[in-house]
Amino acid sequence: MNIEKVFFAFFIVLALTLNFGFFLGGIDQAAHHNVYELFAAIVVSIIATILKFGDRTHLGAVFLATSLVADLQLISAAIVWGYAAHIAASGVTQDTVVVIVSLSGGALLANITSVILLLAETMSVRR
Repeated sequence: MNIEKVFFAFFIVLALTLNFGFFLGGIDQAAHHNVYELFAAIVVSIIATILKFGDRTHLGAVFLATSLVADLQLISAAIVWGYAAHIAASGVTQDTVVVIVSLSGGALLANITSVILLLAETMSVRR
């Protein structure tokens, strides 16, 4: 068993599950979406991105691209939330929560793509 592949797969799947956990719930209900779960999703997604830098194959480039998209979407969601919570006079409104969750949904789609690619790569490996 290759421990490097285990860590790689672990962080890809963990990024997906944390993102899904944040995304799940009413799209306009702030109480259904925890800011700390968004933070954890960002941190794990960035770790997964760092782990993808070493792969020089075409599939590795696609892995990195999906991870960068997820990072960009999650960081954008955090910026919107931070702006609404600390700078905007209206605070975190339902409209703001919709934007945050929608950005998280885009990251979720990128993470799902990454996991599908991981499964395809795993299935294609011959012993």
